Amino acid sequence: MVVKLLGRRLRLGVIGGGAGSFIGPVHRMAARLDGQYDIVASALSSNPERGRQGGLDLGLSPERSYGSWQDLIKAEAARADRADVLAVMTPNDSHFDICMAALDAGFHIVCDKPLATDLQSAQRLADKVQATGLEFCVTYCYTGYPMVRQARDMVHSGQLGTIRQIHLQYVQGNLADAPSATGWRMDPSRLGGSLVLLDIGIHAFHLGAYVSGLGMQTLFADVGATRPGGAVDDYVATLMHYDNGARGSLWVTNAAAGSEHGLSFRIHGDKGALEWHQEEPNRLLHRSGDGFDQVLTRRLGPLMSEGAQRSIRVERGHPEGYLEAFANLYTEFAQVVAARIAGQSAPAMPRLYPQVQDGVQGLSYVAAALHSAHSGTWASVAAPGAAPVVKSPNATPACPGDCTCADDWY
Repeated sequence: MVVKLLGRRLRLGVIGGGAGSFIGPVHRMAARLDGQYDIVASALSSNPERGRQGGLDLGLSPERSYGSWQDLIKAEAARADRADVLAVMTPNDSHFDICMAALDAGFHIVCDKPLATDLQSAQRLADKVQATGLEFCVTYCYTGYPMVRQARDMVHSGQLGTIRQIHLQYVQGNLADAPSATGWRMDPSRLGGSLVLLDIGIHAFHLGAYVSGLGMQTLFADVGATRPGGAVDDYVATLMHYDNGARGSLWVTNAAAGSEHGLSFRIHGDKGALEWHQEEPNRLLHRSGDGFDQVLTRRLGPLMSEGAQRSIRVERGHPEGYLEAFANLYTEFAQVVAARIAGQSAPAMPRLYPQVQDGVQGLSYVAAALHSAHSGTWASVAAPGAAPVVKSPNATPACPGDCTCADDWY
């Protein structure tokens, strides 16, 4: 669709995700999987020389392999063949400044979560998106799985009836296996106060909101470190009340020894329930209220929901995976941006990729969880700014200005 509309692919500039990064190659592969983008510019590191060399290693021209994100935005904004979209995958504490500058320069944005390190900044960013009218995608990547979208469509069409309970888990063991981990993720001042909440907690929170369509009213949270001497939060358990009266729970940790990935949801209505595990992404369990269980898979083909059918990209019998889910967000975003550039209306189909307000809602959850954990009381998850952002008491010195962490810039 993009090439048909524009006669070319979208031009993508990438900020962050250089050598040693996990998420950088994921973003780049996802963007290119469907042939909708050409990567034309980069600023891959907080170290200028490493950043420039990283761009050359990707095959970019020297004049578009930038030493800083500031140089990239300034130079690309002045080019006749400027990038159409900027993808931001840097440490948490830089997202806000980069995205604000990119919006001021007129770029559409794909940004890794979280939007910012505090709720107020996230809302300012959302206000800027609205004021500029530019397109913005937050890569809550798990929303790209076909069976997650199948679940969303089943809930929204009323197949579960009124939602009564939502139970979310994201149980990893990577910190338990690496007790001496270093890098910017181990610095609460760069994370936004809490590793577990900003790194994976908001993924679980958003997955529940995305599928159920419900907002959260209040919560009670326990947030802290389970590892002896741990410098960052690695555990959160939350009790939740939703705006329709539903109750829920969230258990997220990255320090449960023996666990691998462990992202899942269970959503119960008054007519039945749905259950999905990201480690088995092609299977969605539907438990109906009359006692019959169904395991829904992509073999349903045309019987699947519209959102799920849009998201399938490999033949039945082969596993649908993480890269494909990530690519769904990039490709859907490309279709909307290309229509804007071509002066046409955006595609009539619903926008299934997470947008800037989804990022604000994630920071609302984080703010309320930290407020509850420190006050020992229930906290409101209301309009942005209602709950104060409280920094975790676990703290380590900030990374020096020229960060040379092993996972430099994510």
